[in-house]
Amino acid sequence: MTAEQTYARELGDFLRARRQRTTPEDLGLEPGPRRKVDGLRREEVAMLAGLSADYYQRLEQGRNVRPSDAVLDSLADALELDEIERRHMLMLARATRQPAAPPVRRRPERVPASTARLLAHMGVPAVVLGRHLDLLAWNDLAAALLGDPEAYPPERRNFLTALFDEEGMRLHCADWETTALDYIGMLRTAVAADPDHPRAVALVGELSIRSAEFRRLWARHDVRESVHGAKVIHHARVGDIAMEWDAYPLPGSPGPVMIVFTPQPGAADDQLRLLGSLGDLDAGQGTAGARRGSTPTG
Repeated sequence: MTAEQTYARELGDFLRARRQRTTPEDLGLEPGPRRKVDGLRREEVAMLAGLSADYYQRLEQGRNVRPSDAVLDSLADALELDEIERRHMLMLARATRQPAAPPVRRRPERVPASTARLLAHMGVPAVVLGRHLDLLAWNDLAAALLGDPEAYPPERRNFLTALFDEEGMRLHCADWETTALDYIGMLRTAVAADPDHPRAVALVGELSIRSAEFRRLWARHDVRESVHGAKVIHHARVGDIAMEWDAYPLPGSPGPVMIVFTPQPGAADDQLRLLGSLGDLDAGQGTAGARRGSTPTG
């Protein structure tokens, strides 16, 4: 399959998922009797976007259609896409109109030395993730909060696989599905930028085989450009800790991101201090360090 065909198929799958998510009531339409489909019918989307039903059907099927930006804007309005979804759709569609791209040079993802020093001096948990959510570096507080990554091989140190890993470094979050959708949406954005990346292919393939939960959530075609979130993390020694997280991009396009966890106002401040004290006692030292792991991305 050519890159053009890959993007056309991904565009069609995305449009289908958005159509099935949108109901007639969302758009102020009468649902009508005896509907046999989830969400809107193809004919309804075509009518709202001012397209023929046959043209829209070929779009969803990924069949040799290169929609103009004007058509894409009409579809975005018809499906009430938000700004992130609109950008995602435009990127996929424009890729179907490009000539064959030269071979992609993929360099190993590296953590700048200055970032590693910053991690070591931060008083809150922080990690560095690659574009496919591989864990590249972390500080001791992050290991104490999330589990020590060094106990697992590099290919298992991934924030997404950790959510679906019953035997490995599974992340235990009270709002598990919301967290999973955030990470899946971030991976979906990375995959759209380079769908043939070996790490992306391996990661999606592995999770699709072993997790029905992943298959269900991946099929939603949600996308995220997430820079902020909140979660409650279950910790065996200090209880449930309410944390917020923010993502800070590091140099590169696309490049790694630093995820910084801060306690939500209230008891979480005391819990984080207790966690730090327990970590110091376990390690026999009084300051947090930073550690870097190897990455499987190559």
